[in-house]
Amino acid sequence: MEELQSETQKAEPEPLSIPKIIGLTGGIGSGKTTVAKFIEEFGFPVYYSDDRAKDIVNDNDDLKGKIIELLGNEAYENGIYNRKFVAEKVFNNNDLLQSLNEIIHPAVRIDFEEWVKRQTKYLVFKETALLFELKLNKQCYQSVLVTAEDNIRAKRVMDRDGKTYREVESVMEKQMPEKDKIKLADHIIYNNTNLDDLKKQTEKIIFEIE
Repeated sequence: MEELQSETQKAEPEPLSIPKIIGLTGGIGSGKTTVAKFIEEFGFPVYYSDDRAKDIVNDNDDLKGKIIELLGNEAYENGIYNRKFVAEKVFNNNDLLQSLNEIIHPAVRIDFEEWVKRQTKYLVFKETALLFELKLNKQCYQSVLVTAEDNIRAKRVMDRDGKTYREVESVMEKQMPEKDKIKLADHIIYNNTNLDDLKKQTEKIIFEIE
């Protein structure tokens, strides 16, 4: 009996190792989302924090109540998160923005942790615009920054969203300066040329991570 039990114990599979979390970030117009899609093409899962946050604020009733308490009933229109109203409300009010982040980001963190448990790859990527601002990089094994020259980033957003240069510039001014992000990042992808180059840089960095 003891021999049989020993053999059974030996036959038990090893538990899955916890994947390494790689933070992926970049300012407006950097090409962060394009890099995320390349990463998925190379076979690694990506958690899109900003997209998940959009779902969570609509699906989580507790969160809805807290946001309405903070910003008022206009934060939701017909039960749907009123992104335009909220963005205008917090754009020039850092205290309000911080309070909103303190409501939303813990819920996103829990959602992300549950997502990680379902993954089987040795690397998983967490895409978020506020990786360094919220010090989320400290919860990651390594970080990847996608960056580009300011004028290139601005033109991309103008072409994509139909915004004026001044509108884009006002958003960029609110974000952490690129030079500060570069100092914090473990890996940097410079997206100043074309998609082929961007994809090659992405592939090189992914397979350099150990």
